[in-house]
This record gives sequence, C-alpha cells and structure tokens, in this order.
Amino acid sequence: MNTIPADLHGTYSLPPGRALDICYQLEAAILQHRIRPGMKLAEDEVGETFGVSRTVARTALQALAHGGLVTIERNRGAFVSRPTIREAHEVFEARALIEPRIARMAAAAMTAEQLDGLHRHVDAEHEATRRGDMGVALSLSGSFHTAIAEIADQRVLTQILRSLVSRSSLIIALYWHRRDTACESHSHHALLGAFSRNDAARAEEIMKSHIVDLHSGLDLVDRPEEAPSLADVFAAAKA
Repeated sequence: MNTIPADLHGTYSLPPGRALDICYQLEAAILQHRIRPGMKLAEDEVGETFGVSRTVARTALQALAHGGLVTIERNRGAFVSRPTIREAHEVFEARALIEPRIARMAAAAMTAEQLDGLHRHVDAEHEATRRGDMGVALSLSGSFHTAIAEIADQRVLTQILRSLVSRSSLIIALYWHRRDTACESHSHHALLGAFSRNDAARAEEIMKSHIVDLHSGLDLVDRPEEAPSLADVFAAAKA
C-alpha cells in the first residue's frame, strides 16, 4: 500500500501513466523498507510484477535512478541504491545544515491550517508506530520533514531536501540501530509546539538537535546485502 501523500512524492520527469505509477509504487516500497538497499530490480521482473512491458519498466527505473533511489550499473542492471558509510555521514551533515534554517522559516510562516495538517501527519505516524509498521512510520516521518519545507515555501531547498530524505531512508534501512530512529516523536511534538507559537528561533534549535539525534542513532558499520523477491514484496502488500 502506498502511504506517501501524493503531493510529497519525489519529482519524476514523466507524464501521467503506468511508468509514473510504477515509480510511485517502487518509491513507497523503498521508503517503507519493504524493498531493501542493494536489491536487484530486473526489468523483466518489474514488468511481470506490474503487468507492463520491459520498455515501460525501464523508463520507470531510469526515472528512479535520476532521483537517486536506484543505481543502474552497466552490464548488471538496476539496483536499489546502497549508500556508503561516507555518504551516510554526508547526508545527515547536509540535513543538519539546511533543515534548521527551513524550520525557522516555516515557523515564521506557519498558519493554523498548516499546523493542523502537521498534527494530523504526526498522528498518522504514531498510529503506524503503534501497530508496529515501522516502515510506514519512517515514510511518514520523512514526509513530515518535507511538509515543513513546503510550508517554508522554499522551492530549491524543498527539492534538495526531498533527495536527502529519500537517501536518509536508504541509510536508515542499512544502518538502523535504535527503534526510535525512524520517528523521534518527542522531537516532532516539540517542533509542533514551537510552530504553534511561531517561535522561529526555538524551531531552528529543535530541528538542529533532532537531526543530530537521528545521525547519532545510526550504527555505521558495513551490513551484508539482502535480496528478497520483488514479486513477493508486492504480493505481501496486496495480502
């Protein structure tokens, strides 16, 4: 099931149609950790799983590769991207630089309607955590951060953050150490409190601490690769 809000999907340079739909479904599966980093995405298997031609499957995979979720290797095919330990550090260091500023701008611009939307988002995140669906909770946690960037109304920073959040999901899938890494609920609640008061300085401070906590919650050592079946992943999602 695709639980990523439609307006928070990655940006793919594809017209509406099957290839774009496959991008969204694979994106959701990757961000929810149903598809693991390093997993091979063969064009034939993608085509069979979604009932499309190899050409459509290839188009979707190329679009995902452009967005950084998939890596296409010459003579080997497409794989879910597998961030290195160095990249993990760089991604969270980049987030620590830009997200506190985004939070400051969002707090200054926050409306009551936008705040209500963020509250509903956190409620959905908590419900996913309560039922033990940590992949969905992670996906919602990431889109909470991009929603804040949308409220800040900074298009370039939002586009950059979307990419960083997607990469963060892959990093957490590989290097997850603490159960609460996916959803630091106290930090999200603290941010909501700062936003409710339009307290820009406090929102910036909380976000900076939050990103540092996420970074420190990762166990950055090499992990063995896993290779589940793509067909099994989507069959389980439909069950």
